[in-house]
Amino acid sequence: MPGGGFSKLPGGSVVVAIGLPDPAGSDRTVRVLVHAANRARALTRLRNLGLRAVYLRGNTEPPTPDEITAVLHHPDGLLWRTHEGIAGQQELWHPIRALLRPAGSA
Repeated sequence: MPGGGFSKLPGGSVVVAIGLPDPAGSDRTVRVLVHAANRARALTRLRNLGLRAVYLRGNTEPPTPDEITAVLHHPDGLLWRTHEGIAGQQELWHPIRALLRPAGSA
């Protein structure tokens, strides 16, 4: 499983970035960003969405400054995008509900 990490912000909250297998079942990996009061609450937010096997072991891939800015400016504080860029292009961030939406719904 790809790595993840966290960054503590000056106000005391944290931004957690973690790589997860795509819940839709494809063989791609997604990078999920979560803004929360602390690391435990960030992981709890993901588990409450149905991503049960989410653990943060170490700080091997902390969020970049651009990722921190993206999640802080999103009203939900939960974003994702594919971990690997397609042909060197950087994908835009998506709200978490777009990842967890059933494949048949639009």
